[in-house]
Amino acid sequence: MNKKILIVALTLFLSLLTFAQRPEGKKITISGKVIEKGSNLPLEYATIVFENSTTKQLSGGITDENGNFKFEVTAGNYNVRAEFISFKNVIIPQKVFNADTNLGTIQMEADVAQLNEIEVIAEKSTVEIKLDKRVYNVGKDMMVKGGTVSDVLDNVPSVTVDAEGTVALRGNESVKILIDGKPSGLAGINIADALKLLPADAVEKVEVITNPSARYDAEGGGGIINIVLRKGKANGVNGSIMVNAGDPETYGTSVNLNKKSDSYNLFSNFGYNYRKNPGNSMVDAEYFNSDGSTSRFIKERRTNDRLSEGYNANFGIDLNLTNSLTWTNALTFRENNGENPDNVFFYNFDASNNPTFVRNRLNDQKSDEFSIEYSSNFTKKFKKDDHKLTVDFATSQNRENEQATIYDQILGDPASLATQGTTNKNNQQRNLFQTDYVLPIGKNGRFEAGYRGSFQKNLTDFVVTPVSNFSNTLEYIENVNALYTQYGSKINKFSYFFGLRFEDSHIEVNSLSLDDYNTKKYNNLFPSATFNYEFSESSSVSLSYSKRINRPRGRFLNPVSSLSSNINIFQGNPDIDPSLTDAIDLGYLKRWKKLTFNTSAYINMTTDAFQFIRKESGLFVEGVPVILSTPINLSKEYRAGFEFNLNYTPYKWWRINGNFNAFRNETQGDYSYVDYLGNTVTQNFDNVALTWFTRISSKITLPYKIDWQTNGTYNAPQTNAQGKSLGVASMNIAFSKDFLKDKASISLNVSDVFNSRKRIMETNIPNVVSSYSEMQWRERQVMLTFTYRFNKQKNEKERQQKREDNGEGDFMGQP
Repeated sequence: MNKKILIVALTLFLSLLTFAQRPEGKKITISGKVIEKGSNLPLEYATIVFENSTTKQLSGGITDENGNFKFEVTAGNYNVRAEFISFKNVIIPQKVFNADTNLGTIQMEADVAQLNEIEVIAEKSTVEIKLDKRVYNVGKDMMVKGGTVSDVLDNVPSVTVDAEGTVALRGNESVKILIDGKPSGLAGINIADALKLLPADAVEKVEVITNPSARYDAEGGGGIINIVLRKGKANGVNGSIMVNAGDPETYGTSVNLNKKSDSYNLFSNFGYNYRKNPGNSMVDAEYFNSDGSTSRFIKERRTNDRLSEGYNANFGIDLNLTNSLTWTNALTFRENNGENPDNVFFYNFDASNNPTFVRNRLNDQKSDEFSIEYSSNFTKKFKKDDHKLTVDFATSQNRENEQATIYDQILGDPASLATQGTTNKNNQQRNLFQTDYVLPIGKNGRFEAGYRGSFQKNLTDFVVTPVSNFSNTLEYIENVNALYTQYGSKINKFSYFFGLRFEDSHIEVNSLSLDDYNTKKYNNLFPSATFNYEFSESSSVSLSYSKRINRPRGRFLNPVSSLSSNINIFQGNPDIDPSLTDAIDLGYLKRWKKLTFNTSAYINMTTDAFQFIRKESGLFVEGVPVILSTPINLSKEYRAGFEFNLNYTPYKWWRINGNFNAFRNETQGDYSYVDYLGNTVTQNFDNVALTWFTRISSKITLPYKIDWQTNGTYNAPQTNAQGKSLGVASMNIAFSKDFLKDKASISLNVSDVFNSRKRIMETNIPNVVSSYSEMQWRERQVMLTFTYRFNKQKNEKERQQKREDNGEGDFMGQP
């Protein structure tokens, strides 16, 4: 296996070296920094354009999160300009560059005329492809207007969201989701549910990091998804108001307000939403006797009328205490109330497929959730660029309560009516402390070190009435202390980064009702390394390695948290262990004038990988065996694949984003258990699955400046040890029009046009059950959204200063 991996990696690397574009002429390095005039805050994603005075050919680069830029150009005579949306261009005309040049610090100031017209939510390129990550800017993406964060993620390259809201990266569900670069208590106990409730309008961008460095939390064998919330950047008062309505019955509103000056930045987001998300599912099952003969058939039909009503608010302030010290405080809360009448009909048939009786099970669920989080950040910048110290603290509480009354009866037999009640109370407390130090060394060196402590406690109390064996109280305590260090540098066109992270974990999973206590203490080293070679300013290749961990949480551990179906029950495993992953990624990035292309080959090798099994519980309902689905640790999982992402703009009025991912997933391992008859049952889970998925997004500007966007997705079939999932295709469309001098817009989007987004499974347990199932979490939805954006101009004194500057910024340190 290792030889095959090495051969594949070397072949791909040599191919990239062969076909990469070679630079022509003398290459020189251009560097510098871009800041906002007055506040001295760095401007991320500012563009530095070099236009050759003779050929008019364009080159250049963009600034990083610290406002720094560094790129190569061919020596020559150039017109140079710095550009940033809603800021005045800074220009250097007709200058000869024959050697490496540092342009110093470029000061850019806001353009008052533009601020009166510009949209607060800027229309950046929807997807920015970088070598180490992909950045999806929500911007004016019409597909997510009025939607949720879950809808946002479903549009991100390499990311998929299935029918139940489970997020996967490159098909791997072992992914860590961060909010503003850190785990958020707002995600509560079930991250998938939280993402369905947070509004899309609160998100500025999503960063996808497939192979993180040692600086990042080692959690997430498949990589990291970082959700960056919106915060105003333009001086003065600015904001936006959005209202939406849709079918099935949905309506909501959100308000973004910001006030920014040289000494502070106030930011806020408030929202209200009311959503109906009807869904449905079906299971056709054939049950067998021990000799393999058919015993009966059952057709299960389920409808869900989900209703949620929620409020959310986020407000905070950035205080510029000095020119080098910033203090940020933010408070966020979310409240949501929901209902979910879960109505299930079980159509029973005998061995000859003749109908016998129909059982109805109505699970009338109600829920209420409340989350609150406070976070604080100190950032101290030193004299040298990139030399800084940051300190973060966050504390959060999350409460989620569910109550359900279950009515169960055989239709036509009133005497068979049985009533059952369940309550599920979840409480979570999370505290986070983190500090990071960055020290530039020499011309290109960079040293980083830091500490992070994450401490959380979850208490889940599940009660079934009348008294049932399924009642339980689960306590989960997780304390993780981590230290990391890393160093990187650049030698000509070659750059490298080495890192090492140490994490000490103390985990307690205590089933208080069963007096079952599980304590797990372990510590791990997580090395990482990245190598990068730049063939030119538009072409580069990278090779990276990292070690990751995936800790089980939530429903993976909880013995039982729902009894919607009394014959198909999901049961957590309190004794499940974390899995460890070694990830290798080989990537290549190439930019042309109208096309950006990024491809990568990757290999993930996981020990103690999670696998879901189905087995008989020993319980029976009307003679039907109760089947339990539970997660276990398997010995090995190998995942290898390749993907490519592209941004193509064939014309000014047409933009295309595409993503394709194909992978091979191999599992190896056996699972043995003792069934209710005392027999030892051994299941072999050796399996090889080949699958792929693709997504393409097209945005076209029609006459009268009407934007039309279409997204198409296809998930190919995939086999597993006990069956397979079938292929599913889906499509979304949207139209948008700006008016009132581009201050307002109206958009119409249709999610899941053909009502085809489902999870379709075939399962086979020999001599027990064979089944076919379909699950649709949310049916087709139509949404109409109106957005209005506003800006308040600065005071007259500031406007007068801008007129005296004649619209030009300053190049500081420019010779």
